[in-house]
Amino acid sequence: MTNSSRSAKGQEPCLRVIPLGGLHEIGKNTCVFEYGDDLMLVDAGLAFPSDGMHGVNVVLPDTSFLRENQKRIRGMIVTHGHEDHIGGISHHLKHFNIPVIYGPRLALSMLTGKMDEAGVTDRTTLQTVSPRDVVKVGQHFSVEFIRNTHSMADSYSLAITTPVGTIIFTGDFKFDHTPVDGENFDLARLAYHGDKGVLCLFSDSTNAEVPGFCPPERSVFPNLDRHISSAEGRVIITTFASSIHRVSMILELAIKNGRKVGLLGRSMLNVIAKARELGYMRAPDELFVPIKQINDVPDRETLLLMTGSQGEPLAALSRISRGEHPQVRVKTTDTIIFSASPIPGNTISVVNTIDKLMMLGAKVVYGKDKGIHVSGHGFQEDQKLMLALTKPKFFVPVHGEHRMLVQHSRTGHSMGVPVNNTLIIDNGDVVELTPDSIRKGNPVKAGIELLDQSRNGIVDARVLKERQQLAEDGVVTILAAISTDGAMVAPARVNLRGVVTTADARKMSMWTEREVGWVLENRWKQLCRNTGGKAPEVDWMGVQREVEVGLGRRMRRELQVEPLILCLVQPAPAGTPAYKSKAMEEKDDRPAPRNRGGRHGGGGHSGQGRREPTPAPVRTNPARTAVAEKVEAKVEAKAEAKAVSAPEPEMPAGRTRRRRSAAV
Repeated sequence: MTNSSRSAKGQEPCLRVIPLGGLHEIGKNTCVFEYGDDLMLVDAGLAFPSDGMHGVNVVLPDTSFLRENQKRIRGMIVTHGHEDHIGGISHHLKHFNIPVIYGPRLALSMLTGKMDEAGVTDRTTLQTVSPRDVVKVGQHFSVEFIRNTHSMADSYSLAITTPVGTIIFTGDFKFDHTPVDGENFDLARLAYHGDKGVLCLFSDSTNAEVPGFCPPERSVFPNLDRHISSAEGRVIITTFASSIHRVSMILELAIKNGRKVGLLGRSMLNVIAKARELGYMRAPDELFVPIKQINDVPDRETLLLMTGSQGEPLAALSRISRGEHPQVRVKTTDTIIFSASPIPGNTISVVNTIDKLMMLGAKVVYGKDKGIHVSGHGFQEDQKLMLALTKPKFFVPVHGEHRMLVQHSRTGHSMGVPVNNTLIIDNGDVVELTPDSIRKGNPVKAGIELLDQSRNGIVDARVLKERQQLAEDGVVTILAAISTDGAMVAPARVNLRGVVTTADARKMSMWTEREVGWVLENRWKQLCRNTGGKAPEVDWMGVQREVEVGLGRRMRRELQVEPLILCLVQPAPAGTPAYKSKAMEEKDDRPAPRNRGGRHGGGGHSGQGRREPTPAPVRTNPARTAVAEKVEAKVEAKAEAKAVSAPEPEMPAGRTRRRRSAAV
């Protein structure tokens, strides 16, 4: 038995359940079951980026734990085909193998296309399952697939048999007693395991704050029918492409109302093709019209079904709202129906899309009061029914934001689960289960990985911060010409983009030249190393970093802005005539900070802080009295004579020398 599978007391073997995503958030549902040397994954989804994640396409959980333990991965279980449950699998397969993936036919069919596109089809084996099938994963896990009802067809809850007891993992669910596809929730099997004894229930918490039962999917049919039949022109409907039941009803209503259907959006085309191929959706071929020919169909006989219900910038409806779609333009006679509700975090983008469509003159139907959308996640009474059927000894609410988890735990308490038998956890927390106990173990590393639009490049924290700086305060680029013997040989060129500032170009150039001069005077010996050859070895990156840090602090202090600063150094040969900067002749009124180091707190390579020149340089000032000027002249003359007669001692790194005045 491995140390990781023993309880915190180090004695009793335990089951460890480790969520890497889906807690305190909506999306990227990923969970790991561990016992002995066996690791089993349940789902691996993605989430959508927030507004501050510039250039990020999808958000995935940090899989460091899985990469470190990839030799122990025995397989994966997929509950259903929504993106927040399978969207990350093809990316993860680029970094570690998964021996086998078990899941529903529809979900694995959709996953096949993603794997082909990512080029990872050889990294795993896909195995489809049917209701009540039992699969063995590793030596310690037996998983039974229990049919449930959800907004997507072919969805399952799981009964996982382990050495410490049976775990019910609900996945996404609601209790729909009139499912569109006729596949009922297998309540009998849940009750069977409840009677036999369930050690722990891990249950979907998405709608834990909503009282009552979730309405059945079929309840939106008459409301959609009313809006479609009363529309005088084209009908444009947007919904989740993966909502197979909703899409099936829309196609049924198109036939009923004598309308041809045009499909827009890659995911909509792919999902409908897969669903029809597998028999989850029935519609004649003549119902569909290629989008390039849709303008030949009369408006009264046209229905456009598309993606974009979440205001995604590149989705079909969003492009139409901006007037950027090549085939479709909004008409004042159009009726546009949002048959979906915004995912938390997408509300602003959805509202903006609705506003743009209304400005173009279309009639837009949206909102909960219209009865054109129902959730696929159970409300409080659905969650109570799940607790009543399974009768768990321990209870862990999952799949939801923190307030949802808290409310769901209270629902569990009301159903008889003791408070001490309930855990509220976060991503990376470890739930340790034995036949008689539940507790938190030592957490594992968890977080997020951000992918750009190629879904290949990882956007790390540094890149994201730079993008945020670009978006908020703009960018300053600097070109400085410096010779290999440490002299500025040309005026610094400064370029501002997106920076709102009261400083003129002359002041910015003066500040920049002052920073370059400071670095050459005070940091050059630490940044330049004489190797005995003809040319010294210069850390040009260090020079750039020092200039960037200094100018950044100056702009924060003087202008209260923090743009991204990029300094480029153009090396020049030794002996190139030095440029006499006028910036050094003007008074330097900046305060002297205690420690002026690099980006990580240190100054260059010496490890010491970078100090401002002290004392302040002495310069001729016409406003001074004649007596003061004579005294100063005598002091300067003595200092100059002393400097000529005796060589100046070498100063420790980080110290600064007094600048000579312009008069001397």
